[in-house]
Amino acid sequence: MIVLGRLADPYGVRGWLRLYPFGDDPMNWAEMPVWWVAKEGEPWREIGLKGLKAHGDGLVVLLDGVVDRTAAEAMKGLLVGAPRDALPSTGDDEFYWGDLVGLEVVNAADERLGKVAGLIETGANDVLRVVGEDGVERLLPFVAAVVLAVEKEAGRIRVEWGSDW
Repeated sequence: MIVLGRLADPYGVRGWLRLYPFGDDPMNWAEMPVWWVAKEGEPWREIGLKGLKAHGDGLVVLLDGVVDRTAAEAMKGLLVGAPRDALPSTGDDEFYWGDLVGLEVVNAADERLGKVAGLIETGANDVLRVVGEDGVERLLPFVAAVVLAVEKEAGRIRVEWGSDW
């Protein structure tokens, strides 16, 4: 499962919820008629999508069976996800975070820096959290000046980053 976002506070009295997306283009998620929701660490369950729209500077969503504010309050905090094959395809040089986790990170000198253990959203840019075999953790900005190539098929990300940085 790829985690797409988190349901936040109820919006209005008819079951709508604010959605905090973890991706760049959440309006494309409207193409998926079924979403999956779960509390962190619990099993996922399917739920139908009835509506997704921009509202102010955020998004609101209406899900099947969530008919009023009380039902929406019960959904607050749930993660929203989808199996990788159900997601809309990405464009060139676009990646789902889940596609990057686990990839080997190699610098321009062919030194292995470790594997991507996760990503951090900073607002300015995303950051790769790379953990080496020796347990050393490196935080690499996911920007063109650092990330030279993402070779998903080879299971590798090439970076301009010294092993002693």
